[in-house]
Amino acid sequence: MADEREILTYEMFGGAVRDLAQQVADDGYEPDLVLSIARGGLGLGMGLGYALDVKNLSAVNVEFYTGVDTRLDVPIMLPPTPAAVELAGLKVLIADDVADTGKTLEIVREFCADHVAEARIAVIYEKPWTVVKPDYAWRRTERWIDFPWSSSPPVVRRGGAADA
Repeated sequence: MADEREILTYEMFGGAVRDLAQQVADDGYEPDLVLSIARGGLGLGMGLGYALDVKNLSAVNVEFYTGVDTRLDVPIMLPPTPAAVELAGLKVLIADDVADTGKTLEIVREFCADHVAEARIAVIYEKPWTVVKPDYAWRRTERWIDFPWSSSPPVVRRGGAADA
């Protein structure tokens, strides 16, 4: 069915975090920093931080999706962003909820490229058409994903705030 969706529950999310952390550990990668892409990657980044015993967590804000399957032409990195000096020489694990187009991951990877020793990417979901192949993915799907934190409308609406 064209409108079938991938449904992620909070319980499944907990398992996904542990599975992803195990993939990273089994790969021998020991990040110094988990860099979450806000908003979708924040929960994953926190969970990976605990599961991998990484206390150095940071976030970047990237706006791209404006609604269900609607997005800006290009992703925009919003302030504040981590200072390049804070990233210098670190092994970074970039965390996000989904590699859909991959353009959000691409802009964050490029932001890190000249500063970090190494950057790898972990996502809950990977779409087959993404331009950036993540190093670690929990599941692969072509469907639209209903995440537990964004499948219900906000409790309040703020003027001009994006839905994604």
